[in-house]
Amino acid sequence: MSNKELLENIKKLRELTGVGFKDCKLALDDTKGDIEKSIEFLRKKGIAKASKKMSRTASEGLVLAQEHEGQVSIIEINSETDFVAKNEDFISFCKELSEINFICKANLEKINSYKTKNGQTVEDNLVSLIAKIGEKITIRRANFFNNENGVNSFYVHSAIEKNIGKIIAIVKLEGGTSKEIKELGTKIAMHVAASNPLSITESGIDKKIVDKELEIIKAEIINSGKPAEMVDKISKGKINKFLNDNSLLNQIWIMDSQKKVSDVIKENSSNGQIKIKDFIRFKVGEGV
Repeated sequence: MSNKELLENIKKLRELTGVGFKDCKLALDDTKGDIEKSIEFLRKKGIAKASKKMSRTASEGLVLAQEHEGQVSIIEINSETDFVAKNEDFISFCKELSEINFICKANLEKINSYKTKNGQTVEDNLVSLIAKIGEKITIRRANFFNNENGVNSFYVHSAIEKNIGKIIAIVKLEGGTSKEIKELGTKIAMHVAASNPLSITESGIDKKIVDKELEIIKAEIINSGKPAEMVDKISKGKINKFLNDNSLLNQIWIMDSQKKVSDVIKENSSNGQIKIKDFIRFKVGEGV
């Protein structure tokens, strides 16, 4: 390796790891110029614990689901750009990670230390992928729905491949016949993907979210010039609308604006016993 190539590799390694010139040169000398092995070398020495790139914002990426024997897992892996989200190496990493997520039941600590097909841990593979692609990549969040106390259904919005997309919603229903739950579950998961409810019922919405919304509503009313004595009355009506709009059972059904989700559940339950036990929705980059 020429001095020019060595200097270029040192520069790249420093950018990836934030480690000083001398330690980067030592690592490259030890690994004969292999960037990925140099990162591993520095991490083992305790010098490079994280890449400088990890301070960047990663709001693109993929959401993946995995299903087996009625159990469903979901995981979000982020990248900085949508271009990388279409990269074959990134997609391959995400697919294997989705399988591991199912095995580890969404325990991120276990996922990071899990040995992949190449014999390395997920964490080590992640560092190598960052070095190869040159972007921040993060395993953001994961969840797991077991097959106890209900039946799980999920929906992938604008699927890129099977069980891979930008938005995935999972819904767990109980009661009713297996056919009713299967048909209705997928439809409700589709509704959740589109409408993004915060909770099943009004009472389930986080009080901090409600209080913050009420604070904003009152400020808007005051700034609009309404009399002070009308603030509480108007804000009460607006906060009730907020609660209805964001609680799943009270939301307007996406397939029929004349019905609420609760109406559709009643109509599709022969014994009137179908209930939504739980749901989750992951959208790539949401809240980042």
